[in-house]
Amino acid sequence: MTNTFNNSLGCAQQLDQEDPLASLRDEFEMTVTPNGEEEIYLVGNSLGLLPLSSRDYMNAEMNKWGRLGVRGHAGTDRDLDHPWASYHEPINKQMAALTGAKREEVVVMNGLTVNLHLMMVTFYRPNEKRYKILIEGHAFPSDHFAVESQIRHHGLSSEDALVVVNPRPGEELIRYEDIAALIEEHQDELALVLLPGIQYYTGQVFPMADIVELGHQAGAIVGFDLAHAVGNIPLELHDWSADFAVWCNYKYVNGGPGAIAGCFVHEQHLNKPDINRFEGWWGTNTETRFEMETVFDPIPTVDAWQLSNSSIFSMVPMRAALNVFDLAGGITPLREKSEKQIRYLDFLLEENLLDEIEVITPKDLQERGCQFSLRVIAEGKEGQDVFNELEESGVSCDWRYPDVIRIAPVPLYNSFTDIFRFVEILKTILRPE
Repeated sequence: MTNTFNNSLGCAQQLDQEDPLASLRDEFEMTVTPNGEEEIYLVGNSLGLLPLSSRDYMNAEMNKWGRLGVRGHAGTDRDLDHPWASYHEPINKQMAALTGAKREEVVVMNGLTVNLHLMMVTFYRPNEKRYKILIEGHAFPSDHFAVESQIRHHGLSSEDALVVVNPRPGEELIRYEDIAALIEEHQDELALVLLPGIQYYTGQVFPMADIVELGHQAGAIVGFDLAHAVGNIPLELHDWSADFAVWCNYKYVNGGPGAIAGCFVHEQHLNKPDINRFEGWWGTNTETRFEMETVFDPIPTVDAWQLSNSSIFSMVPMRAALNVFDLAGGITPLREKSEKQIRYLDFLLEENLLDEIEVITPKDLQERGCQFSLRVIAEGKEGQDVFNELEESGVSCDWRYPDVIRIAPVPLYNSFTDIFRFVEILKTILRPE
């Protein structure tokens, strides 16, 4: 095995030859430039690639709809595969494995922000004593909008009820001790701690297990937005005892644009008769659902939070995507590859572009996923101009205001050669002859 890196293409190719997961790239369709050449796709942190099996799976469900019509819900003697009424069940099981949860704690439904609102209906129950919510200042805007609208819904003001943690002046990352200090300061009034698993702008991984412990010690509910964490890093939601979590599935899970989202509720909150929850027909007892009774009989799992029947055509790419994770052997071997790719890209950037690029993502592997947040510091170069040149050179990445280029070598489909080629292109842009 290759234990050291060097600056040669041969090193990248050797790393690819030694990669036991290299063949997973063949499970995806790689994007192409306008002239038909394969791109270097490093933007899986924004939208994952298409699993090739999605097309066959989608055609199968289209054909089922055409042949069976409404009978596709229950399955028939003509087609017993993947009946629509239970189509979500194996997906929920796979999703639970990916997030370190029990099957009964995970459900795939709705969109991330819809699920966040549903969770806050249940878990944000402010009273005169406890009414504050702790979030981070640079959280994804949807989280701010959802939290602030929930605060207003309860007749409170953000000025009083919102506690915000930010990096210290002159720093990019949020310090754990600052989170801990705010939890302690507001512990008697804190109702909810809501933080990301991974910060979308910097790529910083938050110490979720420690945050849960601190929040619970203060008497608060603890929830996470895992949009940039699911499919990227190992998670242990059940063992950490997080109260709830929500996430989207169009990034590292590769569930397709606007993919149906996911939701976790810890088993300690399940099957409580007095729990507050918005309810719908699809959350009621499956055995009696079609008896059309108007007394809600909740499913004794997180499925009770479902409002409507599953969107089958949104579930199909999820099934294809999660099957690729199964082929990989789960998140653990993917993380092992990812850590090697992170070290390799760190090496190439430090060896070649130390004076031109600043990596604001944490150095410690425990504090980062596969995303790199890069700031251009080369004299005479503007970050957005460099981003535009990368795109024109066949590198898919993204730009986040005010000054960060985000790239993400995704171990499911990115190769070490992709990483090498990216750095070579970036060198050409930053050091033109």
